[in-house]
Amino acid sequence: MKVEGAFLTISELAAELCLPQHILRYWETRFPELRPLQRSGNRRYYRPADVALAHRINQLLNVEGFTVRGAQKALAEGEGHAPQDRPASSDQDLALIARLEAIRAQLAKIVGEP
Repeated sequence: MKVEGAFLTISELAAELCLPQHILRYWETRFPELRPLQRSGNRRYYRPADVALAHRINQLLNVEGFTVRGAQKALAEGEGHAPQDRPASSDQDLALIARLEAIRAQLAKIVGEP
């Protein structure tokens, strides 16, 4: 396991989200905020903020049932980052929450829950 805050490759992030890599590449075309670093051979490296954003996009689309357009609007209006009835969280808090959600999803997958 990598150190917290380390950059993730597309395969590592896809595994963390339990999604195929092409979904992340598609999200990059639809969510301009999601811009991983690209190195030689177009290898993608997701920064902690990108990882947190990918988790939030996944939450909006695959858990809360938003359409892509609805998720875009929620992120643009700030709803995608912190609910209105709670104080805004720091980037570090969002990254931790996203990581915990990914662990929960992986555990649910292991025990066979939907």
